[in-house]
Amino acid sequence: MRALIVRHTDYEGAAGFRRPIEAAGYSFSRIDVLDPAFGEADFMAPDLLVLMGGPMGVYERDKHSWIDGEVARIAARLQADLPTIGICLGSQLIAAALGAAVYPGPVQEIGFGPVTVNPAGMASPVSHLAGTPVLHWHGDTFDLPDGCELLASSGVYPHQAYRRGTRLLALQCHPEMGEDPRISRWIDGGSADLAAAGTDAAAIWADYASHGPRAVAAGRAMLTEWLLGLR
Repeated sequence: MRALIVRHTDYEGAAGFRRPIEAAGYSFSRIDVLDPAFGEADFMAPDLLVLMGGPMGVYERDKHSWIDGEVARIAARLQADLPTIGICLGSQLIAAALGAAVYPGPVQEIGFGPVTVNPAGMASPVSHLAGTPVLHWHGDTFDLPDGCELLASSGVYPHQAYRRGTRLLALQCHPEMGEDPRISRWIDGGSADLAAAGTDAAAIWADYASHGPRAVAAGRAMLTEWLLGLR
């Protein structure tokens, strides 16, 4: 089995999710959207497609020429009901591929905080996130796509996790992050967003140390269960 991880920036990779993906028996490969080969990458070929985050907005298509092509390929894959998971920007790209609107949210939501897992979520792999502060780092949101089931929310972003059947899972938050040292790139380049969210680098570093290990453990447990459900 093959897993393809799509990176929209070089500091947002599979992080804590790599371990459960490989443990489930997938060979691991990745491609960056700025790779010259990205435009020809076959999204139908891998057994698992993992769409990671990034600082751009889905609606910024004039700035990022690859967005239209990626959304179209995601749409074709989802129409074929092939296993796909999206994180943050990945969840927004999936929403767009399913015909939902993606747009700026009301505030920057940055830092560790819990998500409220609803009854549907408690009956899903997302239940592993219940009661655990996980990393949020986003300022965009989206309408829940038709045919999808909402699983979790936060106080200001109601669409934190959703799924369609057992083969599509999308999360606005970052349960893959908690031990990856590349968080330094997020923090060092995010001073304006941190200020807009009412926090700062010191607070994020402190929370990453105290909450990170538990958060990424919950994320790995979630992904492990979801991958098992694909068989």
